[in-house]
Amino acid sequence: MTEPLLDIRRLTKSFGALHATDDVSLTLLPSEIHALIGPNGAGKSTLIQQIAGGLAPDAGRVMLNGRDVTDLSTAERVKCGLGRTFQISALAMENTVLQNAMLGTVGATRSVWRFLTPIMQDGQLRVQAEAAIERVGLEDVAHARVSTLSHGQRRLLEVAIALTLSPKLFLMDEPMAGLGAEGTARMTAFLSELRREAPILLVEHDMDAVFALADRISVLVAGKVIATGTPDEIRGNSDVRAAYLGDEVPL
Repeated sequence: MTEPLLDIRRLTKSFGALHATDDVSLTLLPSEIHALIGPNGAGKSTLIQQIAGGLAPDAGRVMLNGRDVTDLSTAERVKCGLGRTFQISALAMENTVLQNAMLGTVGATRSVWRFLTPIMQDGQLRVQAEAAIERVGLEDVAHARVSTLSHGQRRLLEVAIALTLSPKLFLMDEPMAGLGAEGTARMTAFLSELRREAPILLVEHDMDAVFALADRISVLVAGKVIATGTPDEIRGNSDVRAAYLGDEVPL
């Protein structure tokens, strides 16, 4: 049986009487895209923070490539192979595309001394960053300030930065957010290929993209996973349609 690269075991987090995540378990297998969907307020952001290391669970475990990382920091989880993109951009807007990507590459080296070197003169880091930028199609704007990029280009840059970390898996929080039809189509095609390099846990509200990309889908409602299955199984699940999908996705 194939071992999961990410194994979430009964994660629970409460804020007073509110159960933001309630005994949540899911896995991410090699070469798959596992989409996490659900209505606003379902607990998706809380769950992502627990997986990434920004929020400690009240109970449960996070296993990454067979290692228990529940008590590790976000930075330590990155070193273990977790690559993340964010729902809200965390880019350095006044720096260039290349500078942003090179800073990501510095993080991948895991060597503190490199922060003391003239980063932009480091040929190895530059090659790694330029390769990631080219993969997402931003080579023509490599020297442009991030503040001048379109929203879609910034989303692609976030993916490029994650790529510089050579992650074992990706955690992507709404990569389609704010993209137009052309940008969404481009991102969908890119992620479909990227799964061959490393699996993706995808949090997304664009149901067309979810059902086009996902190998499996988990539906989170009121802090609980109410169903996990293939796109066809989720599409035909009456509980899921009643709780979230409604008529948004045709049978």
